[in-house]
Amino acid sequence: MLARTQHEKDGAEAKRLRKEAGAWLKQLRQSAGLSQHDLAQRLGLKYYTFISQIENGFGKVPSDTMGDWAQYLGVPAPDFARRLLSYYDPHLHRLLFEEDA
Repeated sequence: MLARTQHEKDGAEAKRLRKEAGAWLKQLRQSAGLSQHDLAQRLGLKYYTFISQIENGFGKVPSDTMGDWAQYLGVPAPDFARRLLSYYDPHLHRLLFEEDA
């Protein structure tokens, strides 16, 4: 039972972090003056709803497209990827980027 409880906590935390990532991405998109449809077109996506899903915390930016997202949102790619990693995999982010890890 303890393992399941920890798993549920981890799942709730992951969901919260995805929502935070989505809010950050939405803010970047809006600051870039792009609609969800505009960004989807630039990324070569068939459906703009994919952008909506990510911004609402129901998905993640695929790592193989992070460079394109960063370019269209006006953020240096390494900074963009590092920030998303802090949301999507905070344990790995800590190991890679925090001195006290």
